[in-house]
Amino acid sequence: MSILLAIHILSGSLALVAAAVAIGSAKGKKHHILAGKTYVLAMLGIFLSAIPMAIITSNLFLFLVAIFSFYMAFAGMRFARNRKGIATNIDWVAIGLMLLSGAGMLALSTAYFLTDNPLAIVLLVFGLLSISLGYQDLRAYRDQTLKGPQRIARHLSNMMGGTIAVTTAVLVVNVNIEPSWITWVLPSALITPVIIWWNRRVLSS
Repeated sequence: MSILLAIHILSGSLALVAAAVAIGSAKGKKHHILAGKTYVLAMLGIFLSAIPMAIITSNLFLFLVAIFSFYMAFAGMRFARNRKGIATNIDWVAIGLMLLSGAGMLALSTAYFLTDNPLAIVLLVFGLLSISLGYQDLRAYRDQTLKGPQRIARHLSNMMGGTIAVTTAVLVVNVNIEPSWITWVLPSALITPVIIWWNRRVLSS
């Protein structure tokens, strides 16, 4: 567990730094591409360390959030690379896992509400996001609308969604606010409007 936790923390720190560099650098340029690749690898490190930790500790919450977080980075990478916008088998599998994790979060949220667990609100928000974003990606691939600005918009949305997940984890570990669900939901509340604004700007260009 100590080794897995160290990998998890290191990967999270690297993901935040890489995300900051990617956001602050010119899109499509060398620094942006390198930062993006580093970000995805760091998110992979988070995922590969979180899954065994979740299994060892029987933590279904961590297991589901790990799938959600990594999907965002993976899908963001795929939208950046897949210029034709045609889904492969791995894309469909990833979307399926995203939708299943969202359904799992909503089910667990219901159980948490019944036991007055404050994380019920977190799971409700993340569950709705998982299903909404997963369905948007599914529809975009199905209708083959991922071309030009639409593809870039999905790339930005998913990468920033992964950044929300990492930022949330850092805040939860290092900041103590009551009720605890505020820390979990705050990054989503602050960054989601930025994603919406960014998408509108890209789609109107």
